[in-house]
Amino acid sequence: MKKEFISELFAKFEEASYQFEGVECWSARDLQLILGYSKWDNFIKVIDKAKISCENAGELISNHFADIGKMIELAKSAQREINDIALTRYASYLVAQNADSTKTEVAFAQTYFAVQTRKQEIIEKRLLDVARVVAREKLSKSEKKLSGIIFERGVDNKSFAIIRSKGDQALFGGKSTNDMKRILKIPDSRPLADFLPTLTIKAKDFATELTSHNVIDKNLKGDFQISNEHIENNKAVRLMLNKRGVMPEKLPIAEDVKKIQRRLDSEDKKVLKDIKTKK
Repeated sequence: MKKEFISELFAKFEEASYQFEGVECWSARDLQLILGYSKWDNFIKVIDKAKISCENAGELISNHFADIGKMIELAKSAQREINDIALTRYASYLVAQNADSTKTEVAFAQTYFAVQTRKQEIIEKRLLDVARVVAREKLSKSEKKLSGIIFERGVDNKSFAIIRSKGDQALFGGKSTNDMKRILKIPDSRPLADFLPTLTIKAKDFATELTSHNVIDKNLKGDFQISNEHIENNKAVRLMLNKRGVMPEKLPIAEDVKKIQRRLDSEDKKVLKDIKTKK
């Protein structure tokens, strides 16, 4: 996420806040637009989930979600009142947590409302951590999807592990999964992807998604055909990275993604506690 875009979003959230009965709040209608939701009906579903989260946390929904009206401009200077909801910082945080995290705006909002201090450098750092965790989760889902597809086409668990390893070898310029673990000093018991930088995780994910698509599109079956397809897709992704000056096998090891997830979870718990005490 570029700094200019972060600055723009930061300004939007700052400008959207206002005082409602002496409490800092955000208009749900304003957040709908800032978070990239085109339809109110879709966004109200997110708010409903946030209300459930609020209730499950032992908080009174009425303390954080206030039904209000909002005037909108129509043609020829006419106005019309529409339903709106005044959201406290805590409510806004829960809305962001229950929104579509694949939206860049939502990822920003999750961090914006989670971080008590408003220093942009802290937001940027946390966004990078969140992006890496999300990318790793996406790769796991893509690999699970691929395994489900190819199991129906004559490939067992052992063969899938071999196919995945051959894909790594193609992506890392001939270095196997174990080679990369040894180079990066990763424990044998841990997945390589847990220590790869976000760019490499996304590269692996893209190659995996390509394989899933082409296995179905080309009606590929058996170890040989599917393995070759996965190798070629990883080679293609590597070539694209090489053209941009990136050598996947030469990128430095990244922080253990599981450690990042634990840190984010711990921060979220602290933030929830702090927000509730400052509401």
